[in-house]
Amino acid sequence: MAYDEVIKSISLVADSSLAGYTGVPGTPGAADPSYGKAQYRFVKVTGDRTVGLADADEGPVIGVCYNKPQVTGQACTVAIAGVVLVLAGATVTAGDEVMPEDTSGRGIKLVGGKVKAGTALTGGDDGQLISVLLV
Repeated sequence: MAYDEVIKSISLVADSSLAGYTGVPGTPGAADPSYGKAQYRFVKVTGDRTVGLADADEGPVIGVCYNKPQVTGQACTVAIAGVVLVLAGATVTAGDEVMPEDTSGRGIKLVGGKVKAGTALTGGDDGQLISVLLV
């Protein structure tokens, strides 16, 4: 079972890749009542005090989005240290080094030549939450 603990976080501004209206928080039947467009996904810096979804090829990962920004310009809580929850983009095994997948920011097993974002402490399949110790 995935868990998080001892998280250090900062607040930055969400760009359009993170913003996604999911309805009124806690309302049953909202458009995406689970993780929204960006929650539990790796993020990177995209401008002054601004973050967006991380991908495998551009820019270093600075952390994981921990809230659901509803519109561009809204605050994004970014977990920058500790054991965090990450939405898996493929099967990941405990002990795997992980990186962001393509442009979705979801966590996948590290591929040669790419930059490590963390180490999986729990495993999971595509669409499941895993625990990752951030680098």
